[in-house]
Amino acid sequence: MSKNKKRELVGTVLESKMDKTVVVKISRKFAHPVYKKLITRSKKYYAHDSQNMCNTGDTVRIIESKPISKLKTWNVLKVEKESIKWYNKRQD
Repeated sequence: MSKNKKRELVGTVLESKMDKTVVVKISRKFAHPVYKKLITRSKKYYAHDSQNMCNTGDTVRIIESKPISKLKTWNVLKVEKESIKWYNKRQD
């Protein structure tokens, strides 16, 4: 008998201001049942980031886990792609 495989999702970090917690936005596309037009739906998940390695804009892979708190039931598995950090220096 095989173990249940935990779900893995890939999304973008919306917020990383909390300690050891990130908010990840997962988007999915599907065809409308009647009109067949592609529709994009998104959902936000709170994920546990034990090393505080994620920043806003990063693309991360999250995996399902046991409940950590009221909202957190996902863990950050790895950072797929880091966001580009740029600074706008004003010249006066």
